[in-house]
Amino acid sequence: MEFRRLGRSGLTISEIAYGNWLTHGGQVEEDAAHACVRAALDAGITTFDTADVYAGTRAETVLGAALAGQRRESIELFTKVYWPTGPGRNDRGLGRKHVIESCHASLRRLQTDYVDLYQAHRYDPSVPLEETMTAFADLVRSGKALYIGVSEWNAEQIAAGAALARELGIPFISNQPQYSMLWRVIEAEVVPTSEQEGLSQIVWSPLAQGILTGKYRPGEQPPADSRGGHPEAGQSMQRFMSDDLLGRVQQLRPIAEDLGLSMAQLALAWVLQNRNVAAAIIGATRPEQVQDNVAAAGVTLDADVLTRIDDVLGDVVQRDPSKTARG
Repeated sequence: MEFRRLGRSGLTISEIAYGNWLTHGGQVEEDAAHACVRAALDAGITTFDTADVYAGTRAETVLGAALAGQRRESIELFTKVYWPTGPGRNDRGLGRKHVIESCHASLRRLQTDYVDLYQAHRYDPSVPLEETMTAFADLVRSGKALYIGVSEWNAEQIAAGAALARELGIPFISNQPQYSMLWRVIEAEVVPTSEQEGLSQIVWSPLAQGILTGKYRPGEQPPADSRGGHPEAGQSMQRFMSDDLLGRVQQLRPIAEDLGLSMAQLALAWVLQNRNVAAAIIGATRPEQVQDNVAAAGVTLDADVLTRIDDVLGDVVQRDPSKTARG
């Protein structure tokens, strides 16, 4: 495993992070989830990402149980707040009441006294940014969150949040966007702004929800045991399922083979070539997937390889910065 600093902070995280969106508490049984977490720990992953809303709060509970007994100081534990976690009008968004209450609930489910990184899962235009950032600041000062981050904020929102964080004296150090060979909407605006403000990216869906593993082929139904074949989990990946796109992805296979990499390793190594990316988040339904993915850490792709990838993918790549948070 290789490690990188997160933003301009002193926090070091693993280049490959383990996330449990769509898996723990949902797509896989709890025993399988625990096996995947053990595989992640055995492979040297120290960074674990979740959110209060995943699997209706069950994902945090499963992760907390899977990590029980681990030396707390040896792992970095991240979670998020924004989406509804209950029926009440204040059970959602980034108002002070929900931010504080959701953090307390996440700590209980994760069986910990603090999280290393607490993230705003989306931007909330209905709440003054000052209210949100002040609530985050109070959580930092109380020791319940060590650092603050966001997810899927655009460049303007990141700059405004960074300015308030400086006023409040709190460490605002990361953004968590969707980013992959196929989805590059952060490159034009979010990455330059983040570099200026001292934030790193912790990217989700670096495998485009499994599309870049090459398991999905044009003209064929998704494998029954795959995410694409799952009636619920597969819904979020439909935009990647065109025959044209799937055919282009198959043309990446010779590039991976030339490098001695699996398709997944090539895709993960690709996102890690971006100097503003601190970690790529992987998910897994089987321990073998974790073991394969971690081999991407420390891989360097030469400029000619990056050019070959761009030539293959061509115009199926999404680059429009206005599509931030529409993934």
